[in-house]
Amino acid sequence: MNRQITSAEEQLIRWMLEHGNPEARAFLPQLERAKVTPYRCRCGCASINLSIDGFPEPSGGLHILADFVFGDDNNLSGIFVFEQGGVLAGLEVYGLADDAPKTLPLSHCLRPL
Repeated sequence: MNRQITSAEEQLIRWMLEHGNPEARAFLPQLERAKVTPYRCRCGCASINLSIDGFPEPSGGLHILADFVFGDDNNLSGIFVFEQGGVLAGLEVYGLADDAPKTLPLSHCLRPL
């Protein structure tokens, strides 16, 4: 069962869409209708998939809307927001210097890739 998006998740995704690729801002209205799916990555990272009320389930090729890094050289990680088929689809975190993060960063910790 889908759950409500937390305020921390919503604020992070909103900031990323506002500071991402030029087309990213067009997905802000979808964020208002977003819920988090039960999907969990096997690695235990903090990545989430989204379902947007009133829109079809995301499908097709993944298109990155905003891409950032965070952390220092010893624990550098990446994060991106993506859409599929014109539907806001998720937030992915991944490790570059170590394992993928188990928690989401704060927006003020993000910097361009």
